[in-house]
Amino acid sequence: MIVLLAALGWVLCNVLVLVVAKGNLPFDWPDAASGSPVERLVSANLGLVEVLLLAVLVFWMTRKRRTLNLASRAPERSLAARETTLLLLYGAGGLIVGFVLARLLGWHPFGLHLAGSLYGTHAHVAPAEAIVWAVYNLVVYAVIPLLYFRRRYSSEALNLRSSNRRADVVLILVVLAIESAVQIAALDPGIFELTGRQFAIGVPLTFVLYLAGAVLPAMVFIYAILVPRFLRLTGSVAATVVLGGLTYTVLHVWDAWTLFNSPGNAVLSIAFLLLTYFAPGMFKTVLTVRTGNAWVHVWAYHAFVPHTLVDTPNIVHIFRIT
Repeated sequence: MIVLLAALGWVLCNVLVLVVAKGNLPFDWPDAASGSPVERLVSANLGLVEVLLLAVLVFWMTRKRRTLNLASRAPERSLAARETTLLLLYGAGGLIVGFVLARLLGWHPFGLHLAGSLYGTHAHVAPAEAIVWAVYNLVVYAVIPLLYFRRRYSSEALNLRSSNRRADVVLILVVLAIESAVQIAALDPGIFELTGRQFAIGVPLTFVLYLAGAVLPAMVFIYAILVPRFLRLTGSVAATVVLGGLTYTVLHVWDAWTLFNSPGNAVLSIAFLLLTYFAPGMFKTVLTVRTGNAWVHVWAYHAFVPHTLVDTPNIVHIFRIT
């Protein structure tokens, strides 16, 4: 049932874009391949197909591994429900405070992505905004939750310890290689147009900023803490994967390109948030469920690709690296 609902929701997003957009999208997407709604939908749906094929590959590569009972890493059901509810409310509070704080400082609201991530932006982003964004997300979504839950649960219970390092490394390298090739072919990232100095400074700077501001927050908040609890509460891997994708999507609600200044723009923003982040969020959950190691998605499908690969030109521009 949950898979059917997710599929219907995906189809609904496509239909809503075609009906509401009326041939034009209102978003500031300078790095997007096209502003055409149909072409953007084609791109999003091809992205979903690629994610599904990667998921099949992951299931095949992990088929001989010892079966992991991730649900047992969460507490008993009533406590898991309480922890999950409180953590989701805490996350919502983090988004609200991030919105208010950033607006008071004259910046873009703090979500899981820095303004200009993936799609680029024509808006001004100051170096201070990038640094404070990274520190805020790291503290709110990674450090505080980890300090709280690490006092009560082991590293294994939080999916922070590998049960098969060799197999994890092989899986990371395979997924990283495939996803890198796909994104280079599909997105033609501007990283290859940087000068030697821009590359040498921009790559490590981008890696560190996004590791702090996006990768570790998602890893701790969703894949270390929430995923075992989703599995405990639902008893379903499919439901856990869908919930992981939805949670990952919600944490991007303040992406700088989203517009909520009219009902139509709000519908398009929500639709494209789902079309952009739901599938990657699900795949990160698949990697975590199949390996029991939240670090796998960090290195295979987040820190290097897409962020370091795609977002280095944005960071080079923000910090005016010449």
